Amino acid sequence: MRATFIRSIVAACCLAAWLTGCSAGPLVESLPESLGGLPAGTPPPPKVPFQYPAVHDMPPPRSTQPLSDEQQWRLEQDLNALRNRQEKREAADSGATPAKKAKKKAGKKARKKPMALHGGENTGAKSNP
Repeated sequence: MRATFIRSIVAACCLAAWLTGCSAGPLVESLPESLGGLPAGTPPPPKVPFQYPAVHDMPPPRSTQPLSDEQQWRLEQDLNALRNRQEKREAADSGATPAKKAKKKAGKKARKKPMALHGGENTGAKSNP
């Protein structure tokens, strides 16, 4: 009696596992709307399944090489020169001289730097000279 009960439970579990593997998509499409099917104005599904992007494909190797140290240095110098020319133009347009702007920037940079610690210790108190 007990073996029959266990067999019936195992059979029910196998049937449930088999049925959950089936797709309910075509079944839902054929059901009427009152039983949970799709509404009457729903467009039909696409005939060709969706194409997913190739996620694991590696891109081709780059055709360009990274900049050498010399090329990077030259590029930085060109950018610095361009920035300086632009600052001079802005200063000429606003009436201020580039030297005054440089002093203002230097003052801002000095405030951003952390205070030098005396003796390598950080006590939190100011030293009294």
